[in-house]
Amino acid sequence: MRSIGIVGWSGSGKTTLITALLPILRARDLSVSTIKHVHSGFDMDRPGKDSFRHREAGAHEVMVVAGGRWALLHEATGPAPSLNDLLFRMAEVDLVLVEGFKSFPLSKIEVHRPSLGKPPIWPDEKDILAVATDEVLSGCDRVVLPLNRPDRIANWVLRLIGWHRGRLARS
Repeated sequence: MRSIGIVGWSGSGKTTLITALLPILRARDLSVSTIKHVHSGFDMDRPGKDSFRHREAGAHEVMVVAGGRWALLHEATGPAPSLNDLLFRMAEVDLVLVEGFKSFPLSKIEVHRPSLGKPPIWPDEKDILAVATDEVLSGCDRVVLPLNRPDRIANWVLRLIGWHRGRLARS
């Protein structure tokens, strides 16, 4: 499945960029899914809810279904699953935008805001093909994309994945 990573320091605007790209890519007739990596734990359940009670009682997986939406909660033991394992579990789409997983080998865009005072990630990561920024970057040897123009970033992504006239080029 075609995927591209969106990486950057916390607070740089990764989620904002993804939420700006999604409607643009969908308007071009792409089916798009997302995966978001979080560093701290999360819980979609709340104590007292039936699904929470199922997990608490020892269920390995709990599927929650309501109307046209469902979620699968999986209790992982041992190391976290790889990005490939997670992608395998997802329905086939034209593109998966992956937020985080910066050390996983996949093509990436770094969201870099020099005003945050954080160093760029791209000099040490060969998989970062482009940098989306809101300032001029000197010495950047990657494609530089205007962070405030998600339409231009979307066009770059479409070229990268081989999207042409409503379909993907054969890989």
